[in-house]
Amino acid sequence: MKKAVKSDELSFEQAMERLESIVAKLENGDVPLEMAIELFQEGMKLSHLCGGKLEQVESKIELLIDSEQGFEKKTFVAANEDKGE
Repeated sequence: MKKAVKSDELSFEQAMERLESIVAKLENGDVPLEMAIELFQEGMKLSHLCGGKLEQVESKIELLIDSEQGFEKKTFVAANEDKGE
């Protein structure tokens, strides 16, 4: 039976929990092909949802950097984006 909850209504934690459940089912290998395809598609949607939610949170995070002048606020930059500084 399919869950009727829309992915955009899920919290990050709920989406991750569902994604982990899907991965476990697919790794087990006891899923018919049609169901495996549906689960894979749902998993991809959940993965994109989680990625988007993380990007939103990262854009809101500010780092407090201890400098000679005291603490400075600096916008969070993901490690793979912090090049050339």
